[in-house]
Formats: sequence, structure tokens, C-alpha cells
Amino acid sequence: MFTIISYDIVSDKRRTKVMKLLKGYGTRVQYSVFECTLDGPRFAALGRKLLDLIDVNTDSVRCYRLDTAAVQRITIHGIGRVTTEPTHYWV
Repeated sequence: MFTIISYDIVSDKRRTKVMKLLKGYGTRVQYSVFECTLDGPRFAALGRKLLDLIDVNTDSVRCYRLDTAAVQRITIHGIGRVTTEPTHYWV
């Protein structure tokens, strides 16, 4: 499922770790926003990894899961495009 993940991390060290983790799951479209295509098990695994990295008392990670109809309604003003194609291919 198409997932938008945004984060606000207080610590530079934790923020860098979160960014590097998310790079393995999707495409960075803004400084603290990633677009990913994740099935249920990958989404759950990513959630567990994020919880291990962040401080739940000071940091925030938001995950928006969008169905196909919602993805088709995304509007971008300015540069950029919705990254619906896979970031990884199995061969």
C-alpha cells in the first residue's frame, strides 16, 4: 500500500538514523518526508524498527496509508511527482 511517512526528530543523531532506515523502504521526496510502497508485514517491520530508533516522548513519526483512489487524488504544486513505482526490484 502507498504510504507517506513524515518525521520530526529532535536529535540529529536519531534523525540521521531514521532517514537512513527510511531510504531502504522508499523515496525521499522532501527533507523529512518519504513515499513508500509497503505491504502489511513490511509496514509492521518498519514500525518496530522506527520505535527502536526514536524517543517517543520527544519525536514524532507519522505514517499515512493511502489506497489507490487516494493516491490518484494527490496533487503536487511545483516540482516533484508521486513515486508510485517500486524502489526495489527482485530478480
